Amino acid sequence: GDQNNDTQIFALAILLSSTFVYNTMNKIDQRAIDLLHYVIELSNQLRTVSPPDLDGVEDAADAVNFCPDLVWTLRDFYLSLEADGKHITADDYLENSLKLKEDTDENHKNFNLPRHCIQTFFARKKCFVFDSPTHRKKLAHLPTLHNNELDPDFVQQVADFCSYIFHHSKAKTLSGGIKVNGPRLESLVLTYVNAISSGNLPSMENTVLALAQIKNSAAVQKAIAHYDQQMAQKVQLPTENLQELLDLHRTSEKEAIEVFINNSFKDVDQRFQKELETLLEAKQDDFRKQNLEASSDRCSALLQDIFGPLEEYVKQGVYSKPGGHRLFIQKREELKAKYYQEPRKGIQAEEALQNYLQSKESVSDAILQTDLALTAKEKERKEAYLKAEAAKAEARRLEEIQRQNQQMMEERERQHQEQLRQMEINRAQQLAQEQMARERQLQEEAAKQREREEAEIRRLQNEIQQLQQAKSRNDDCILL
Repeated sequence: GDQNNDTQIFALAILLSSTFVYNTMNKIDQRAIDLLHYVIELSNQLRTVSPPDLDGVEDAADAVNFCPDLVWTLRDFYLSLEADGKHITADDYLENSLKLKEDTDENHKNFNLPRHCIQTFFARKKCFVFDSPTHRKKLAHLPTLHNNELDPDFVQQVADFCSYIFHHSKAKTLSGGIKVNGPRLESLVLTYVNAISSGNLPSMENTVLALAQIKNSAAVQKAIAHYDQQMAQKVQLPTENLQELLDLHRTSEKEAIEVFINNSFKDVDQRFQKELETLLEAKQDDFRKQNLEASSDRCSALLQDIFGPLEEYVKQGVYSKPGGHRLFIQKREELKAKYYQEPRKGIQAEEALQNYLQSKESVSDAILQTDLALTAKEKERKEAYLKAEAAKAEARRLEEIQRQNQQMMEERERQHQEQLRQMEINRAQQLAQEQMARERQLQEEAAKQREREEAEIRRLQNEIQQLQQAKSRNDDCILL
């Protein structure tokens, strides 16, 4: 075989294994990691091929549990299992070798990419280290040596390795827990071998280019997916203005490019980044078109909702009357103000409104002409009405004058009768007063007469009393 053939068998082994043993020399180095990374990518390409039907299992190449457990064996390991001055296990050594660097330096990105791929691909990882099996001089005869002639540490290490493989390896299974039996394994092998034989897979000479193509294409798709996700979350069409949409696009575009940069691999001449930028520009144009359409739809719906009742009133002839055009314009301005107050109409708001008003200009002209015609007739009718009202007012004025004259005459007669009645009353009061004066005079004379009589009586009573007193004194003298 050749190097291509080796790597193809390598990838086939990964796809068909439930436990994959990666056998390298001395230590874990970058070359071994890059090779494993490349073969993983090759395996991912192979598994996209659809094999024949496997006992009713649909799309078995996708369903197969192609991620085996990784057992990394290091022959003739010469390093000390130590880290920071402390003893570590072989498993710790493997994990440390696959640890990522945290900064975003370009060299570190190339360092991290294969390690991240290996960590993601192999869920379970195990490492075994082997000392040299025997003294260097005996290595030439190694196939004929017995275990007791080998290094005891090496023999124990091999025993531990075999025990782990025999006790922890599982049967290869398909999706749903279906185990790979002979016929299924045959179908899988034939499918993958045919895919390899077709010559569609990259050669080892084009490994970097193939990896870059795979990784960068995936990075572009991941960046586009991130952009779509961000825009779907942030953008609510239609936007109030174009700048709002452009700002959201620029923010999502910047994040998408960062996603691409973080996931890209050797993007020579930034070919894939330029491809991404072209796709994002197309996305922007598409959003601008969607924004225009959303704004137009929103404004059309608003105009119909707001101005619909006005159109109905026009059909009913509400404004077909004198002064109707002024009322129509007044109502239209009120509805325009209501339209302007509605939020999120988008960048087509003013154009949609002006187009609508222009389309209804003939309706306004018709209302105006009807208004003018009816206003002229109304003016004639009002003039005739005013003349009739003036004649009626004049008649009412004359009637009022006549009524007032009649009232004046009646008032004068009433006043005359009142004066006569008052004169009679005054004369009667005068006679009554004269009569009362005479009666008072008679009463006074009668009172004076009574007083004279009473005085005379009192005089006579005094005289009688005096006579009685004199008589009493005479009687007393006689008695003595």
